[in-house]
Order: sequence, then C-alpha cells, then structure tokens
Amino acid sequence: MAAKREFDLVLYGATGFVGKLTAQYLVTAAPPKARIALAGRSLTKLTAVRDELGTAAADWALIVADAADQSDVDAMAKRTKVVVTTVGPYAKYGLPLVQACAYAGTHYADLTGETLFVRDCIDKFHNVALDSGARIVNSCGFDSVPSDLSAYLIYRKSLEDNTGELETTTLVATLKGGASGGTIDSARTQFEEIAADPAKGKIAGHPYSLTPDRDMEPKLGKQSDQALRRADTIDASLSGWVTTFVMASYNTRVVRRSNALLGWAYGKNFRYSEVMSAGKSTLAPVLAAGIAGGIAVGVVAGPLTSRGIGKKIVDRIVPKPGTGPSEAARNSGYFSMKTFSHTSSGAKYVATFAAKGDPGYAATSVLLGESGLALAFDDKRLGDVGVVTPAIAMGEPLADRLRAAGMTITVERG
Repeated sequence: MAAKREFDLVLYGATGFVGKLTAQYLVTAAPPKARIALAGRSLTKLTAVRDELGTAAADWALIVADAADQSDVDAMAKRTKVVVTTVGPYAKYGLPLVQACAYAGTHYADLTGETLFVRDCIDKFHNVALDSGARIVNSCGFDSVPSDLSAYLIYRKSLEDNTGELETTTLVATLKGGASGGTIDSARTQFEEIAADPAKGKIAGHPYSLTPDRDMEPKLGKQSDQALRRADTIDASLSGWVTTFVMASYNTRVVRRSNALLGWAYGKNFRYSEVMSAGKSTLAPVLAAGIAGGIAVGVVAGPLTSRGIGKKIVDRIVPKPGTGPSEAARNSGYFSMKTFSHTSSGAKYVATFAAKGDPGYAATSVLLGESGLALAFDDKRLGDVGVVTPAIAMGEPLADRLRAAGMTITVERG
C-alpha cells in the first residue's frame, strides 16, 4: 500500500490550534524524506500555516477537503498511507473520514474523547477496516495514550515476569493545564446526542461501552468513575487526597477495550479506575470533595448546557473551539500519571508516564504526531487492524517513539 500512495501522512485540520501545534511538531520529528501534506477547508489558511513552518515544510503539499463532503475525504484518504485528524467534534465531522479511511485501507488517528462517536466507528467500520487492513485508532492524544499504554505495558511486564493476571489497577493523575475549546465542544456535542436520545446516555455510561462482545464482559459489579478518598488507600507510597479525574469516564472504557481486544488477557478480574491528585494541604479534602461534587453535577446537568440559556452561559465562560493558551502557558504545564497494579500472584507494578507541557496542547501534539509517524513508518512492528486502541495498534513502537521524544515511560515491579 505505502509504495502506491502519494503521501506517507496527511494532517487534516492543520489550520486549527492543535493542528498547527501538531504540524510544528512534525516539522522537527518526521524523517527528512517523509511525504507530508496539510489538509483543511481553506487553501489560503493552509498556505499561511505552511509558510509559518519555514523551509522544512516548503515542499509539503496542500489538500483542500470539506469534512462533510464524502467525495472530498474519499479522495484524500486514497492519496495517503495515514490520515491524522484534529477536526472535531468528531460526532459532527468525523464519520465520513473514518469511512473513507476504512474502505481505502488507510490508517487513521484522531484526538476524540467521545464515547458515542467511537461506538459508532466500531459498529459501522470495524469489519470494513479488518477487510481493508486499515488501523482506525481513536484517542491518540492525552486522551487516552498515557492511560492505555500504561496498562498495556504493565500487562506486558507481568507476562515477562510470569506473575499472573492483573487485578486492581488504578491510575493517579497529577497535572497542570487547561481543557481546550475543542475538548469542551466535543463534550457538549455528546450531551446534545444524549439529550436528543436518552438511551445513548446508558451506552455512554456503561463501563464496557466500547468492548466488542458484551456477553464476555467480566462480572465485577458496580464500577464507578466518581472518587473521593485518601491517596494511601491506593498505595502506601502516596499521601494526600485523590478525587474524580475528569477524563476517567472515557479513558477507562478505552483501557477496557484494549483488554477485550486481547481476549481479556489483562485478566477477567481486571478492575481499572482513574483518579486525580488533590494535593496534600489541609484544604486537600475540601478541594477533592469540591471537584468530585462539581464533576458529578456536571454529568447530570451536562445536557442542559447544550441548548437554551445553559448554552449561552457556557459560551461566555469556556474557551472557543480552535483557541488555546499562550506558548508560555503551554510550556509551563505538565502531567504525571502513575498506575498502580496488583496481580493474582500478589506482585505489584507501578507504571510512570510523564511529560512536560500542557497535556491538552503541547503534550497532545507530540502524542498525536508520534502516533501518526508510528502508523506511517513502523509497519513491521504494528499490531492489529480494525477499529482499535492506541495500545493494540501501536503498543511498544509508540512507547519507544515517545521515550525518544523526551517523555518518561517506565514500568517497575514493587
């Protein structure tokens, strides 16, 4: 396939905020002879982005394509080995491109955190992609590469050590950075879907909403994404308090899908959760409770923010899609994810996944850029085809790339 394609990688949505950051990253990270094209709706804006990138991108082609025009995205997908897209909300704009890539045998990577969109991708295009050899890889940014790779790498280490199946596994996130306008717009789009069809709320809320075979789901009882507890109840090395992690309700489903795609190899008693550090100060319990309560209210009230007066209020407060923080603010951000896992034999593992830079912008542009490069250039080391997760599609090759890009990714036995 690669030899017959005009491009190795097309970056779709290159004129958006995260798209520009990803293009800037690819200029420095892509192999010198990589055949890259920038794509979007406006030739004028694409030309401006390419000019800003300097001489290294002077030969990059420009492709004008409308996300709503199936013929446009069909033509684009047929020209390249990989499409990397930042064009969201994906429920509104993503399915035509997924369809195009699935039928053309073109690998695909996005930044979605929309459960219902991924469910649609699976139901409509997984078998198509299996037949064509395409890897349709959702969630290749901060949502959900650190979560997915951490659990996968612990599983691989436990196999190497022959320590049994994974059981209780908890990710503890510490971060500095804000939510992007695109992320907020994606969340609101999903709320709109649920408001229009309440049955979709049950799909989005089910802990195994992205697994391929509901009859094979582990029977582990209630699994809640809400959290408020002392950190040392997770591991004795931790102190302070932890609370609900805003992306837990999505990331946990991606990790469970990886387990399912491997035939539940992590373990049939694999119980996975994610929390966020609230700090160690005397006010930490109050802060933790406030965050947990605020997120719980947000989940219930979310559909009210997608229309009417609720929408108007939110529009005044949140960042607009396509906008983001200054370079200084992006560079001052960071994230550190520590995943604690116990196995059926009593072994303990701790995975660390950490990086400098605002998680939703600086770090995400690296995560997405390296995902695209892995799909384009690591053919012999890639995993399964179909609508798959980052861990299943790219696993160790992606981890190696991210380490080389300066991120910390380790797994240690406790």
